Amino acid sequence: MTTNQPPLWRRAVAELLGTSLLVMIVVGSGIMAQQLSPNEVGNQLLQNSTATVLGLTVLILVFGPVSGAHFNPVVSLVDWILGRRSGTGLTLPELGTYVAAQTVGAVSGSVVANAMFEVGTAISGKDRATGGHLLGEVVATAGLILLIFSLAATKRGVLAAPAVGAYIGAAYWFTSSTSFANPAVTVGRIFSDTFAGIAPASVPPFIIAQLIGAAVGLGLVLLLFPFAARAADDVVLPHEADKAGS
Repeated sequence: MTTNQPPLWRRAVAELLGTSLLVMIVVGSGIMAQQLSPNEVGNQLLQNSTATVLGLTVLILVFGPVSGAHFNPVVSLVDWILGRRSGTGLTLPELGTYVAAQTVGAVSGSVVANAMFEVGTAISGKDRATGGHLLGEVVATAGLILLIFSLAATKRGVLAAPAVGAYIGAAYWFTSSTSFANPAVTVGRIFSDTFAGIAPASVPPFIIAQLIGAAVGLGLVLLLFPFAARAADDVVLPHEADKAGS
């Protein structure tokens, strides 16, 4: 990386904690919504999406200065790909560390959310992989990548927390899949047989759709912002360490 980043272990801890808390928010609010509004799916989705919008915004603000607050393997992957063009962004070992931390964090978040509501950790039986759902994941992921990297490219990273939170909240409603748009979160949600869960058989198609969406989003970024590679170090938020404290 070209900037003075925090050490990798510190960034990995931030990614693990941030992704874990994100999944706790998604799964925990889904369980609460199911308990508060049984048989009212619209209210459940409203409650779940509202908690996710607010929680994700806060998590980006908290962890962004340490790791960039990726919390998402496709964001880290696109950051690495873009960085190869200009010598910025994540290196390949850093990419592997980020993805591993995000995945472990997502699974732990699901387990903790289940424990908080005493529902027990169980494999979800909620099948989601219809053609419409997969198209929804392509659209949701492409839009997320375009949003994040366009903000970084145009030096508007200060808006990333509210903008990403708002986009994910909107995508809960305008995509048929309710916008997972995140392979780690998708894996984590296997481990909760609740409103927010996803059956294991639906996960591979979802992840493939998310990767396709990431490729579409990357293509749009390069088309609209050809200078975006220079900003790879500043995704999702700039995370330059204080030299005295690193």
